[in-house]
Amino acid sequence: MKKYIIVTFCVSMFCFSCNKTQKDTTTEKTFQQPVSKSFSEKDISKLKYVEYTLDSKTKKAIENWIKYNDLKEIVQNVKKGDLSYFMDNNKAIKTFLTEFKKTIPDTLNTPSVMARITAFETKLYKLESVTNLQTTTKQELGSTIKEFLQSISNLNLQMNKKLEKDSQYIEKP
Repeated sequence: MKKYIIVTFCVSMFCFSCNKTQKDTTTEKTFQQPVSKSFSEKDISKLKYVEYTLDSKTKKAIENWIKYNDLKEIVQNVKKGDLSYFMDNNKAIKTFLTEFKKTIPDTLNTPSVMARITAFETKLYKLESVTNLQTTTKQELGSTIKEFLQSISNLNLQMNKKLEKDSQYIEKP
């Protein structure tokens, strides 16, 4: 009798296990497909931020600052959607930033302007890393471009403020 129960149990287990399909135990993680890195000029123009330009005093003070002119070219390319400067160009970016800091005009070499340059440097490195990532979404890239452009705008504002304050003459009683 025990044999009959054991055989019946084994046969029923065999039958039930054959009817079921084996579940796939591996789980696949789905990642978002990387978005095309081509950010158009139209996409960048939709970004909302306050853009400060240089006033005439500041332009005159930095007219011999070659690295700032190079920075203006980089910014113009970013505004056009051309991010090729940031593609696997880490060494050139580091060199640019060290030269940028070394060649700052003496009239602008103050802690407040240097703080804005440091913020700009951080955003430049962030844009470079996000541009080179394979999993970057268009939204992430857009917000990083916006932060980069804001940092440049804030640098311009700080340079304007510095030279405006220097030009004020306040008599002390």
